[in-house]
Amino acid sequence: MNQGQTVFAQLMDFVPYFHFQQAVERYQGNRWVQDFSCWDQWLTLAFAQLTARRSLRDIEISLAAQRHKLYHMGFSRPVKRNTLANANKKRDWRIYRDFACSLIDIARPLYADQGLGLDLDRTIYALDSTTIDLCLGLFRWATFRPTKAAVKLHTLMELHSSLPVWANVTTGDVHDVHALDDIWLEPGSILLVDRAYWDFERLFDLNQRAVFFIIRAKKNLRCRRLYSRTADVSPNVQGDQTVLLTGFYSHRSYPEQLRRIRYKDPETGDRLIFLTNNTLLPAQMIADLYKHRWKIELFFKWIKQHLRIKAFYGTSDNAVQTQIWSAIATYVLVAIVKKRLGIELSLYTLLQIFSVSVFEKVPLNRLLTSQDYTLAIKIDSNQLSLLNLSLGQ
Repeated sequence: MNQGQTVFAQLMDFVPYFHFQQAVERYQGNRWVQDFSCWDQWLTLAFAQLTARRSLRDIEISLAAQRHKLYHMGFSRPVKRNTLANANKKRDWRIYRDFACSLIDIARPLYADQGLGLDLDRTIYALDSTTIDLCLGLFRWATFRPTKAAVKLHTLMELHSSLPVWANVTTGDVHDVHALDDIWLEPGSILLVDRAYWDFERLFDLNQRAVFFIIRAKKNLRCRRLYSRTADVSPNVQGDQTVLLTGFYSHRSYPEQLRRIRYKDPETGDRLIFLTNNTLLPAQMIADLYKHRWKIELFFKWIKQHLRIKAFYGTSDNAVQTQIWSAIATYVLVAIVKKRLGIELSLYTLLQIFSVSVFEKVPLNRLLTSQDYTLAIKIDSNQLSLLNLSLGQ
């Protein structure tokens, strides 16, 4: 099985080529292209992500060193750094955004059977952003501060699968709360957000769309208690009240009742206050749900550690967007491979294996089920591995 294919080519066999070509045609990605097609560009970017290449020169040298294997990896010709740089600068980054979204649509059903360990039949999402610092001298378009440039990766994550289901890349000066204007959530789902999304007008819009939210309350919250609930007997729940906002602007933006829950974290001793429009779930479950919001923090930490989204292969907006979306596409592609092959290893381990074996001609099943890998590749206990929590173990 696959005796003549490299590991890289076998991975690319999982790519839905039809969907990729649809995205290319949608934005005319191959118009006026003679030698280096969008597919060649994707193969190069995927190789760079899987093997953690640091620069255009690094990519060129690494591929040139295995020139005799490029054909078996799917490349039509050797890759030159100037050619790749030009493609990243000029070809519409939305090709890779749409392609990544197609991969996400394929991956989500594969992880539908995974849960959060809570007796709750609802889809749980977390929304957050991470800032990627850039050099102001090279990325002047990425406005953030007078002496600093940055972009933000806004991400909506489906928590039971740990898959990003929506993402947007903006300049660093765009406030997180604007992401609420762009996302769509199905009625009955639950959204977990931190205080960066404290905007009652937008939260009320979620409420009107029958979407539940859980958010940390700010210290200056002004509200009036209407009545207290006594049904929850958890020792960590110190208060469960129905309140009405009393601030002039906050009440005008959110005129309906809210639920305020005071909770003491048994592990840290921190006292937390949550606001939610869900009146049915036990207060302890509200707190337990909010704990799972940290999975999106782990996702950001994970992709910054193991994929190339901090050092870029180009300085234009288009090049940065292309690289970030190719990183997301690579992440989801490996998640698809993991499920379809029934591999129990974490994504961290899979990427470590792929990084040193993309040129090898070994069947994936044999490569990924070897006991030697599970013993030889260990995860640093000090690192927060997202997939130990969700996608694998």
